[in-house]
Amino acid sequence: MNYKTLLTGFSVTAIALTLAACSAPAAETTAAQDHSSATEYVAEQAVSVATGTFEGRSDHITTGRATIEKTATGYQLTFAGDFSLDGAPDPVVALGNGETYLVANKLGSLKYKTGAQTYTLPASFTPGQFSEVYVWCEKFSVPLGVAVLTNA
Repeated sequence: MNYKTLLTGFSVTAIALTLAACSAPAAETTAAQDHSSATEYVAEQAVSVATGTFEGRSDHITTGRATIEKTATGYQLTFAGDFSLDGAPDPVVALGNGETYLVANKLGSLKYKTGAQTYTLPASFTPGQFSEVYVWCEKFSVPLGVAVLTNA
C-alpha cells in the first residue's frame, strides 16, 4: 500500500467521523431551539384584563382600542393596530381616573401617532386601579384622547 492511498483512506475516515460527530449535536440543538421557541411563544401570550376605545379631546381626533393585558412578566398597555392620533406636540401616555389625568402615572412618550404599540405597566399596577387611558399633550396640558376602560 502506498502513502497516497493510506492518506486518502485516513482523510475519508476523518471527514466521515467529523460529519457524524457534528450532525448529532446539531439535531439536539435544533430540538432545543424549537422547544425554547415554543416556550417563548406561550410566555408571550397575553390575557385581556380591561379594554376601551379612544375618543378625541380638545379638538383632536384620536381613535382605536386600548387594552390592559396580563402577561407572564406583568401587565402591559397595548394600543391596537387601529390606533390613530391626528398629531400634537409632546404627546404622552398615562393612566387616570374620573376624567383626571394623573402625571404620576405617565407611562412615557407616545411611541407612534398610528398603529400598534405597547407600554409596560409598573410592577405596582393592579387591575381595576385605573379607569382611563390618556393620550395627553404635555406642552399645552390638554387631553388629546381618552379611552374609558371596562373589564374584559
